[in-house]
Amino acid sequence: MAHLSGDENLIAAYMHGADIHTAVARELFGTSEPTAKQRRVAKTVNFGIIYGMSAYGLGDRLGIPTSEAKSYIDKYFSRFPRVHEYLEEVVKSAREKGYAESLFGRRRVISELNSRDYRTRGFGERAAMNMPLQSTAADIIKIAMLKVYGALKGMRSKLILQVHDELIIDAPADEADAAAELLKREMESAVTLKVPLVASVNTGKSWLDCK
Repeated sequence: MAHLSGDENLIAAYMHGADIHTAVARELFGTSEPTAKQRRVAKTVNFGIIYGMSAYGLGDRLGIPTSEAKSYIDKYFSRFPRVHEYLEEVVKSAREKGYAESLFGRRRVISELNSRDYRTRGFGERAAMNMPLQSTAADIIKIAMLKVYGALKGMRSKLILQVHDELIIDAPADEADAAAELLKREMESAVTLKVPLVASVNTGKSWLDCK
């Protein structure tokens, strides 16, 4: 979202290494030290906005009145105004072209935007907002997978699984450190965006140990 919208405040938060959910919680609740619960609320707001969630939908998700949920969304957009403009631009473009597009050119036809039924149109608008973000994220992890796979050639370590934005390598003990370094390097250099891609790496005897 920071890259696609070009929002200066959102980009600045990432460039300064801020935890974005904590940063948004500070804005929503007016406190420098948000609680864990407040951070969870901010996280829901962050992803809700990316998914085009309405105030009613956000309120239902958080178990709060719609008016309170709307105030959260309004505060978010006042802090990150280009996000709101970007989402409106994406819907307008998809309505004109008939499709939404990822950063790398993947397209999704969204015929629902021209429906006479307002509920179907609403679904189309949410899909148009969400598609460039979700699809770009999916593209990035696939690019990272290809880079990691290529970099592992000649090693006994193997790329065995992708789970959302995680990649899992099965490595013998004597290659674990090298594989971890390789994994972080290749994932963080998968693409160049307006904000850094930061990957954390953990090792263990099982996937659970690495969480």
